[in-house]
Amino acid sequence: MELISMDIRVFNALSERVENMERTAEILYRKQDDLGLKRWLDNQDVCEMLGITKRTLQKYREKKLIPYAIFRHKVFYRLEDVEAMLQSSHHLNTHKP
Repeated sequence: MELISMDIRVFNALSERVENMERTAEILYRKQDDLGLKRWLDNQDVCEMLGITKRTLQKYREKKLIPYAIFRHKVFYRLEDVEAMLQSSHHLNTHKP
């Protein structure tokens, strides 16, 4: 076992910096939760919810009727945006359960 000795002021300063980093990490973690990063849906999920084909969904994207994000060459949609699309006049659900 190796012992390291240091002045108490240096130790206290180091300890305070570590505590500050911990507080900052906690704040950043909470901010991430607040970004609305809840549930993201892929093309298949959205097509099923709206009762449309993938081509129709692509037309919605092209016309900027539904917001989306691309991550690693895959398209994702926020659940809130899909629900808003269901309520909008731009989408007429022709899919019958």
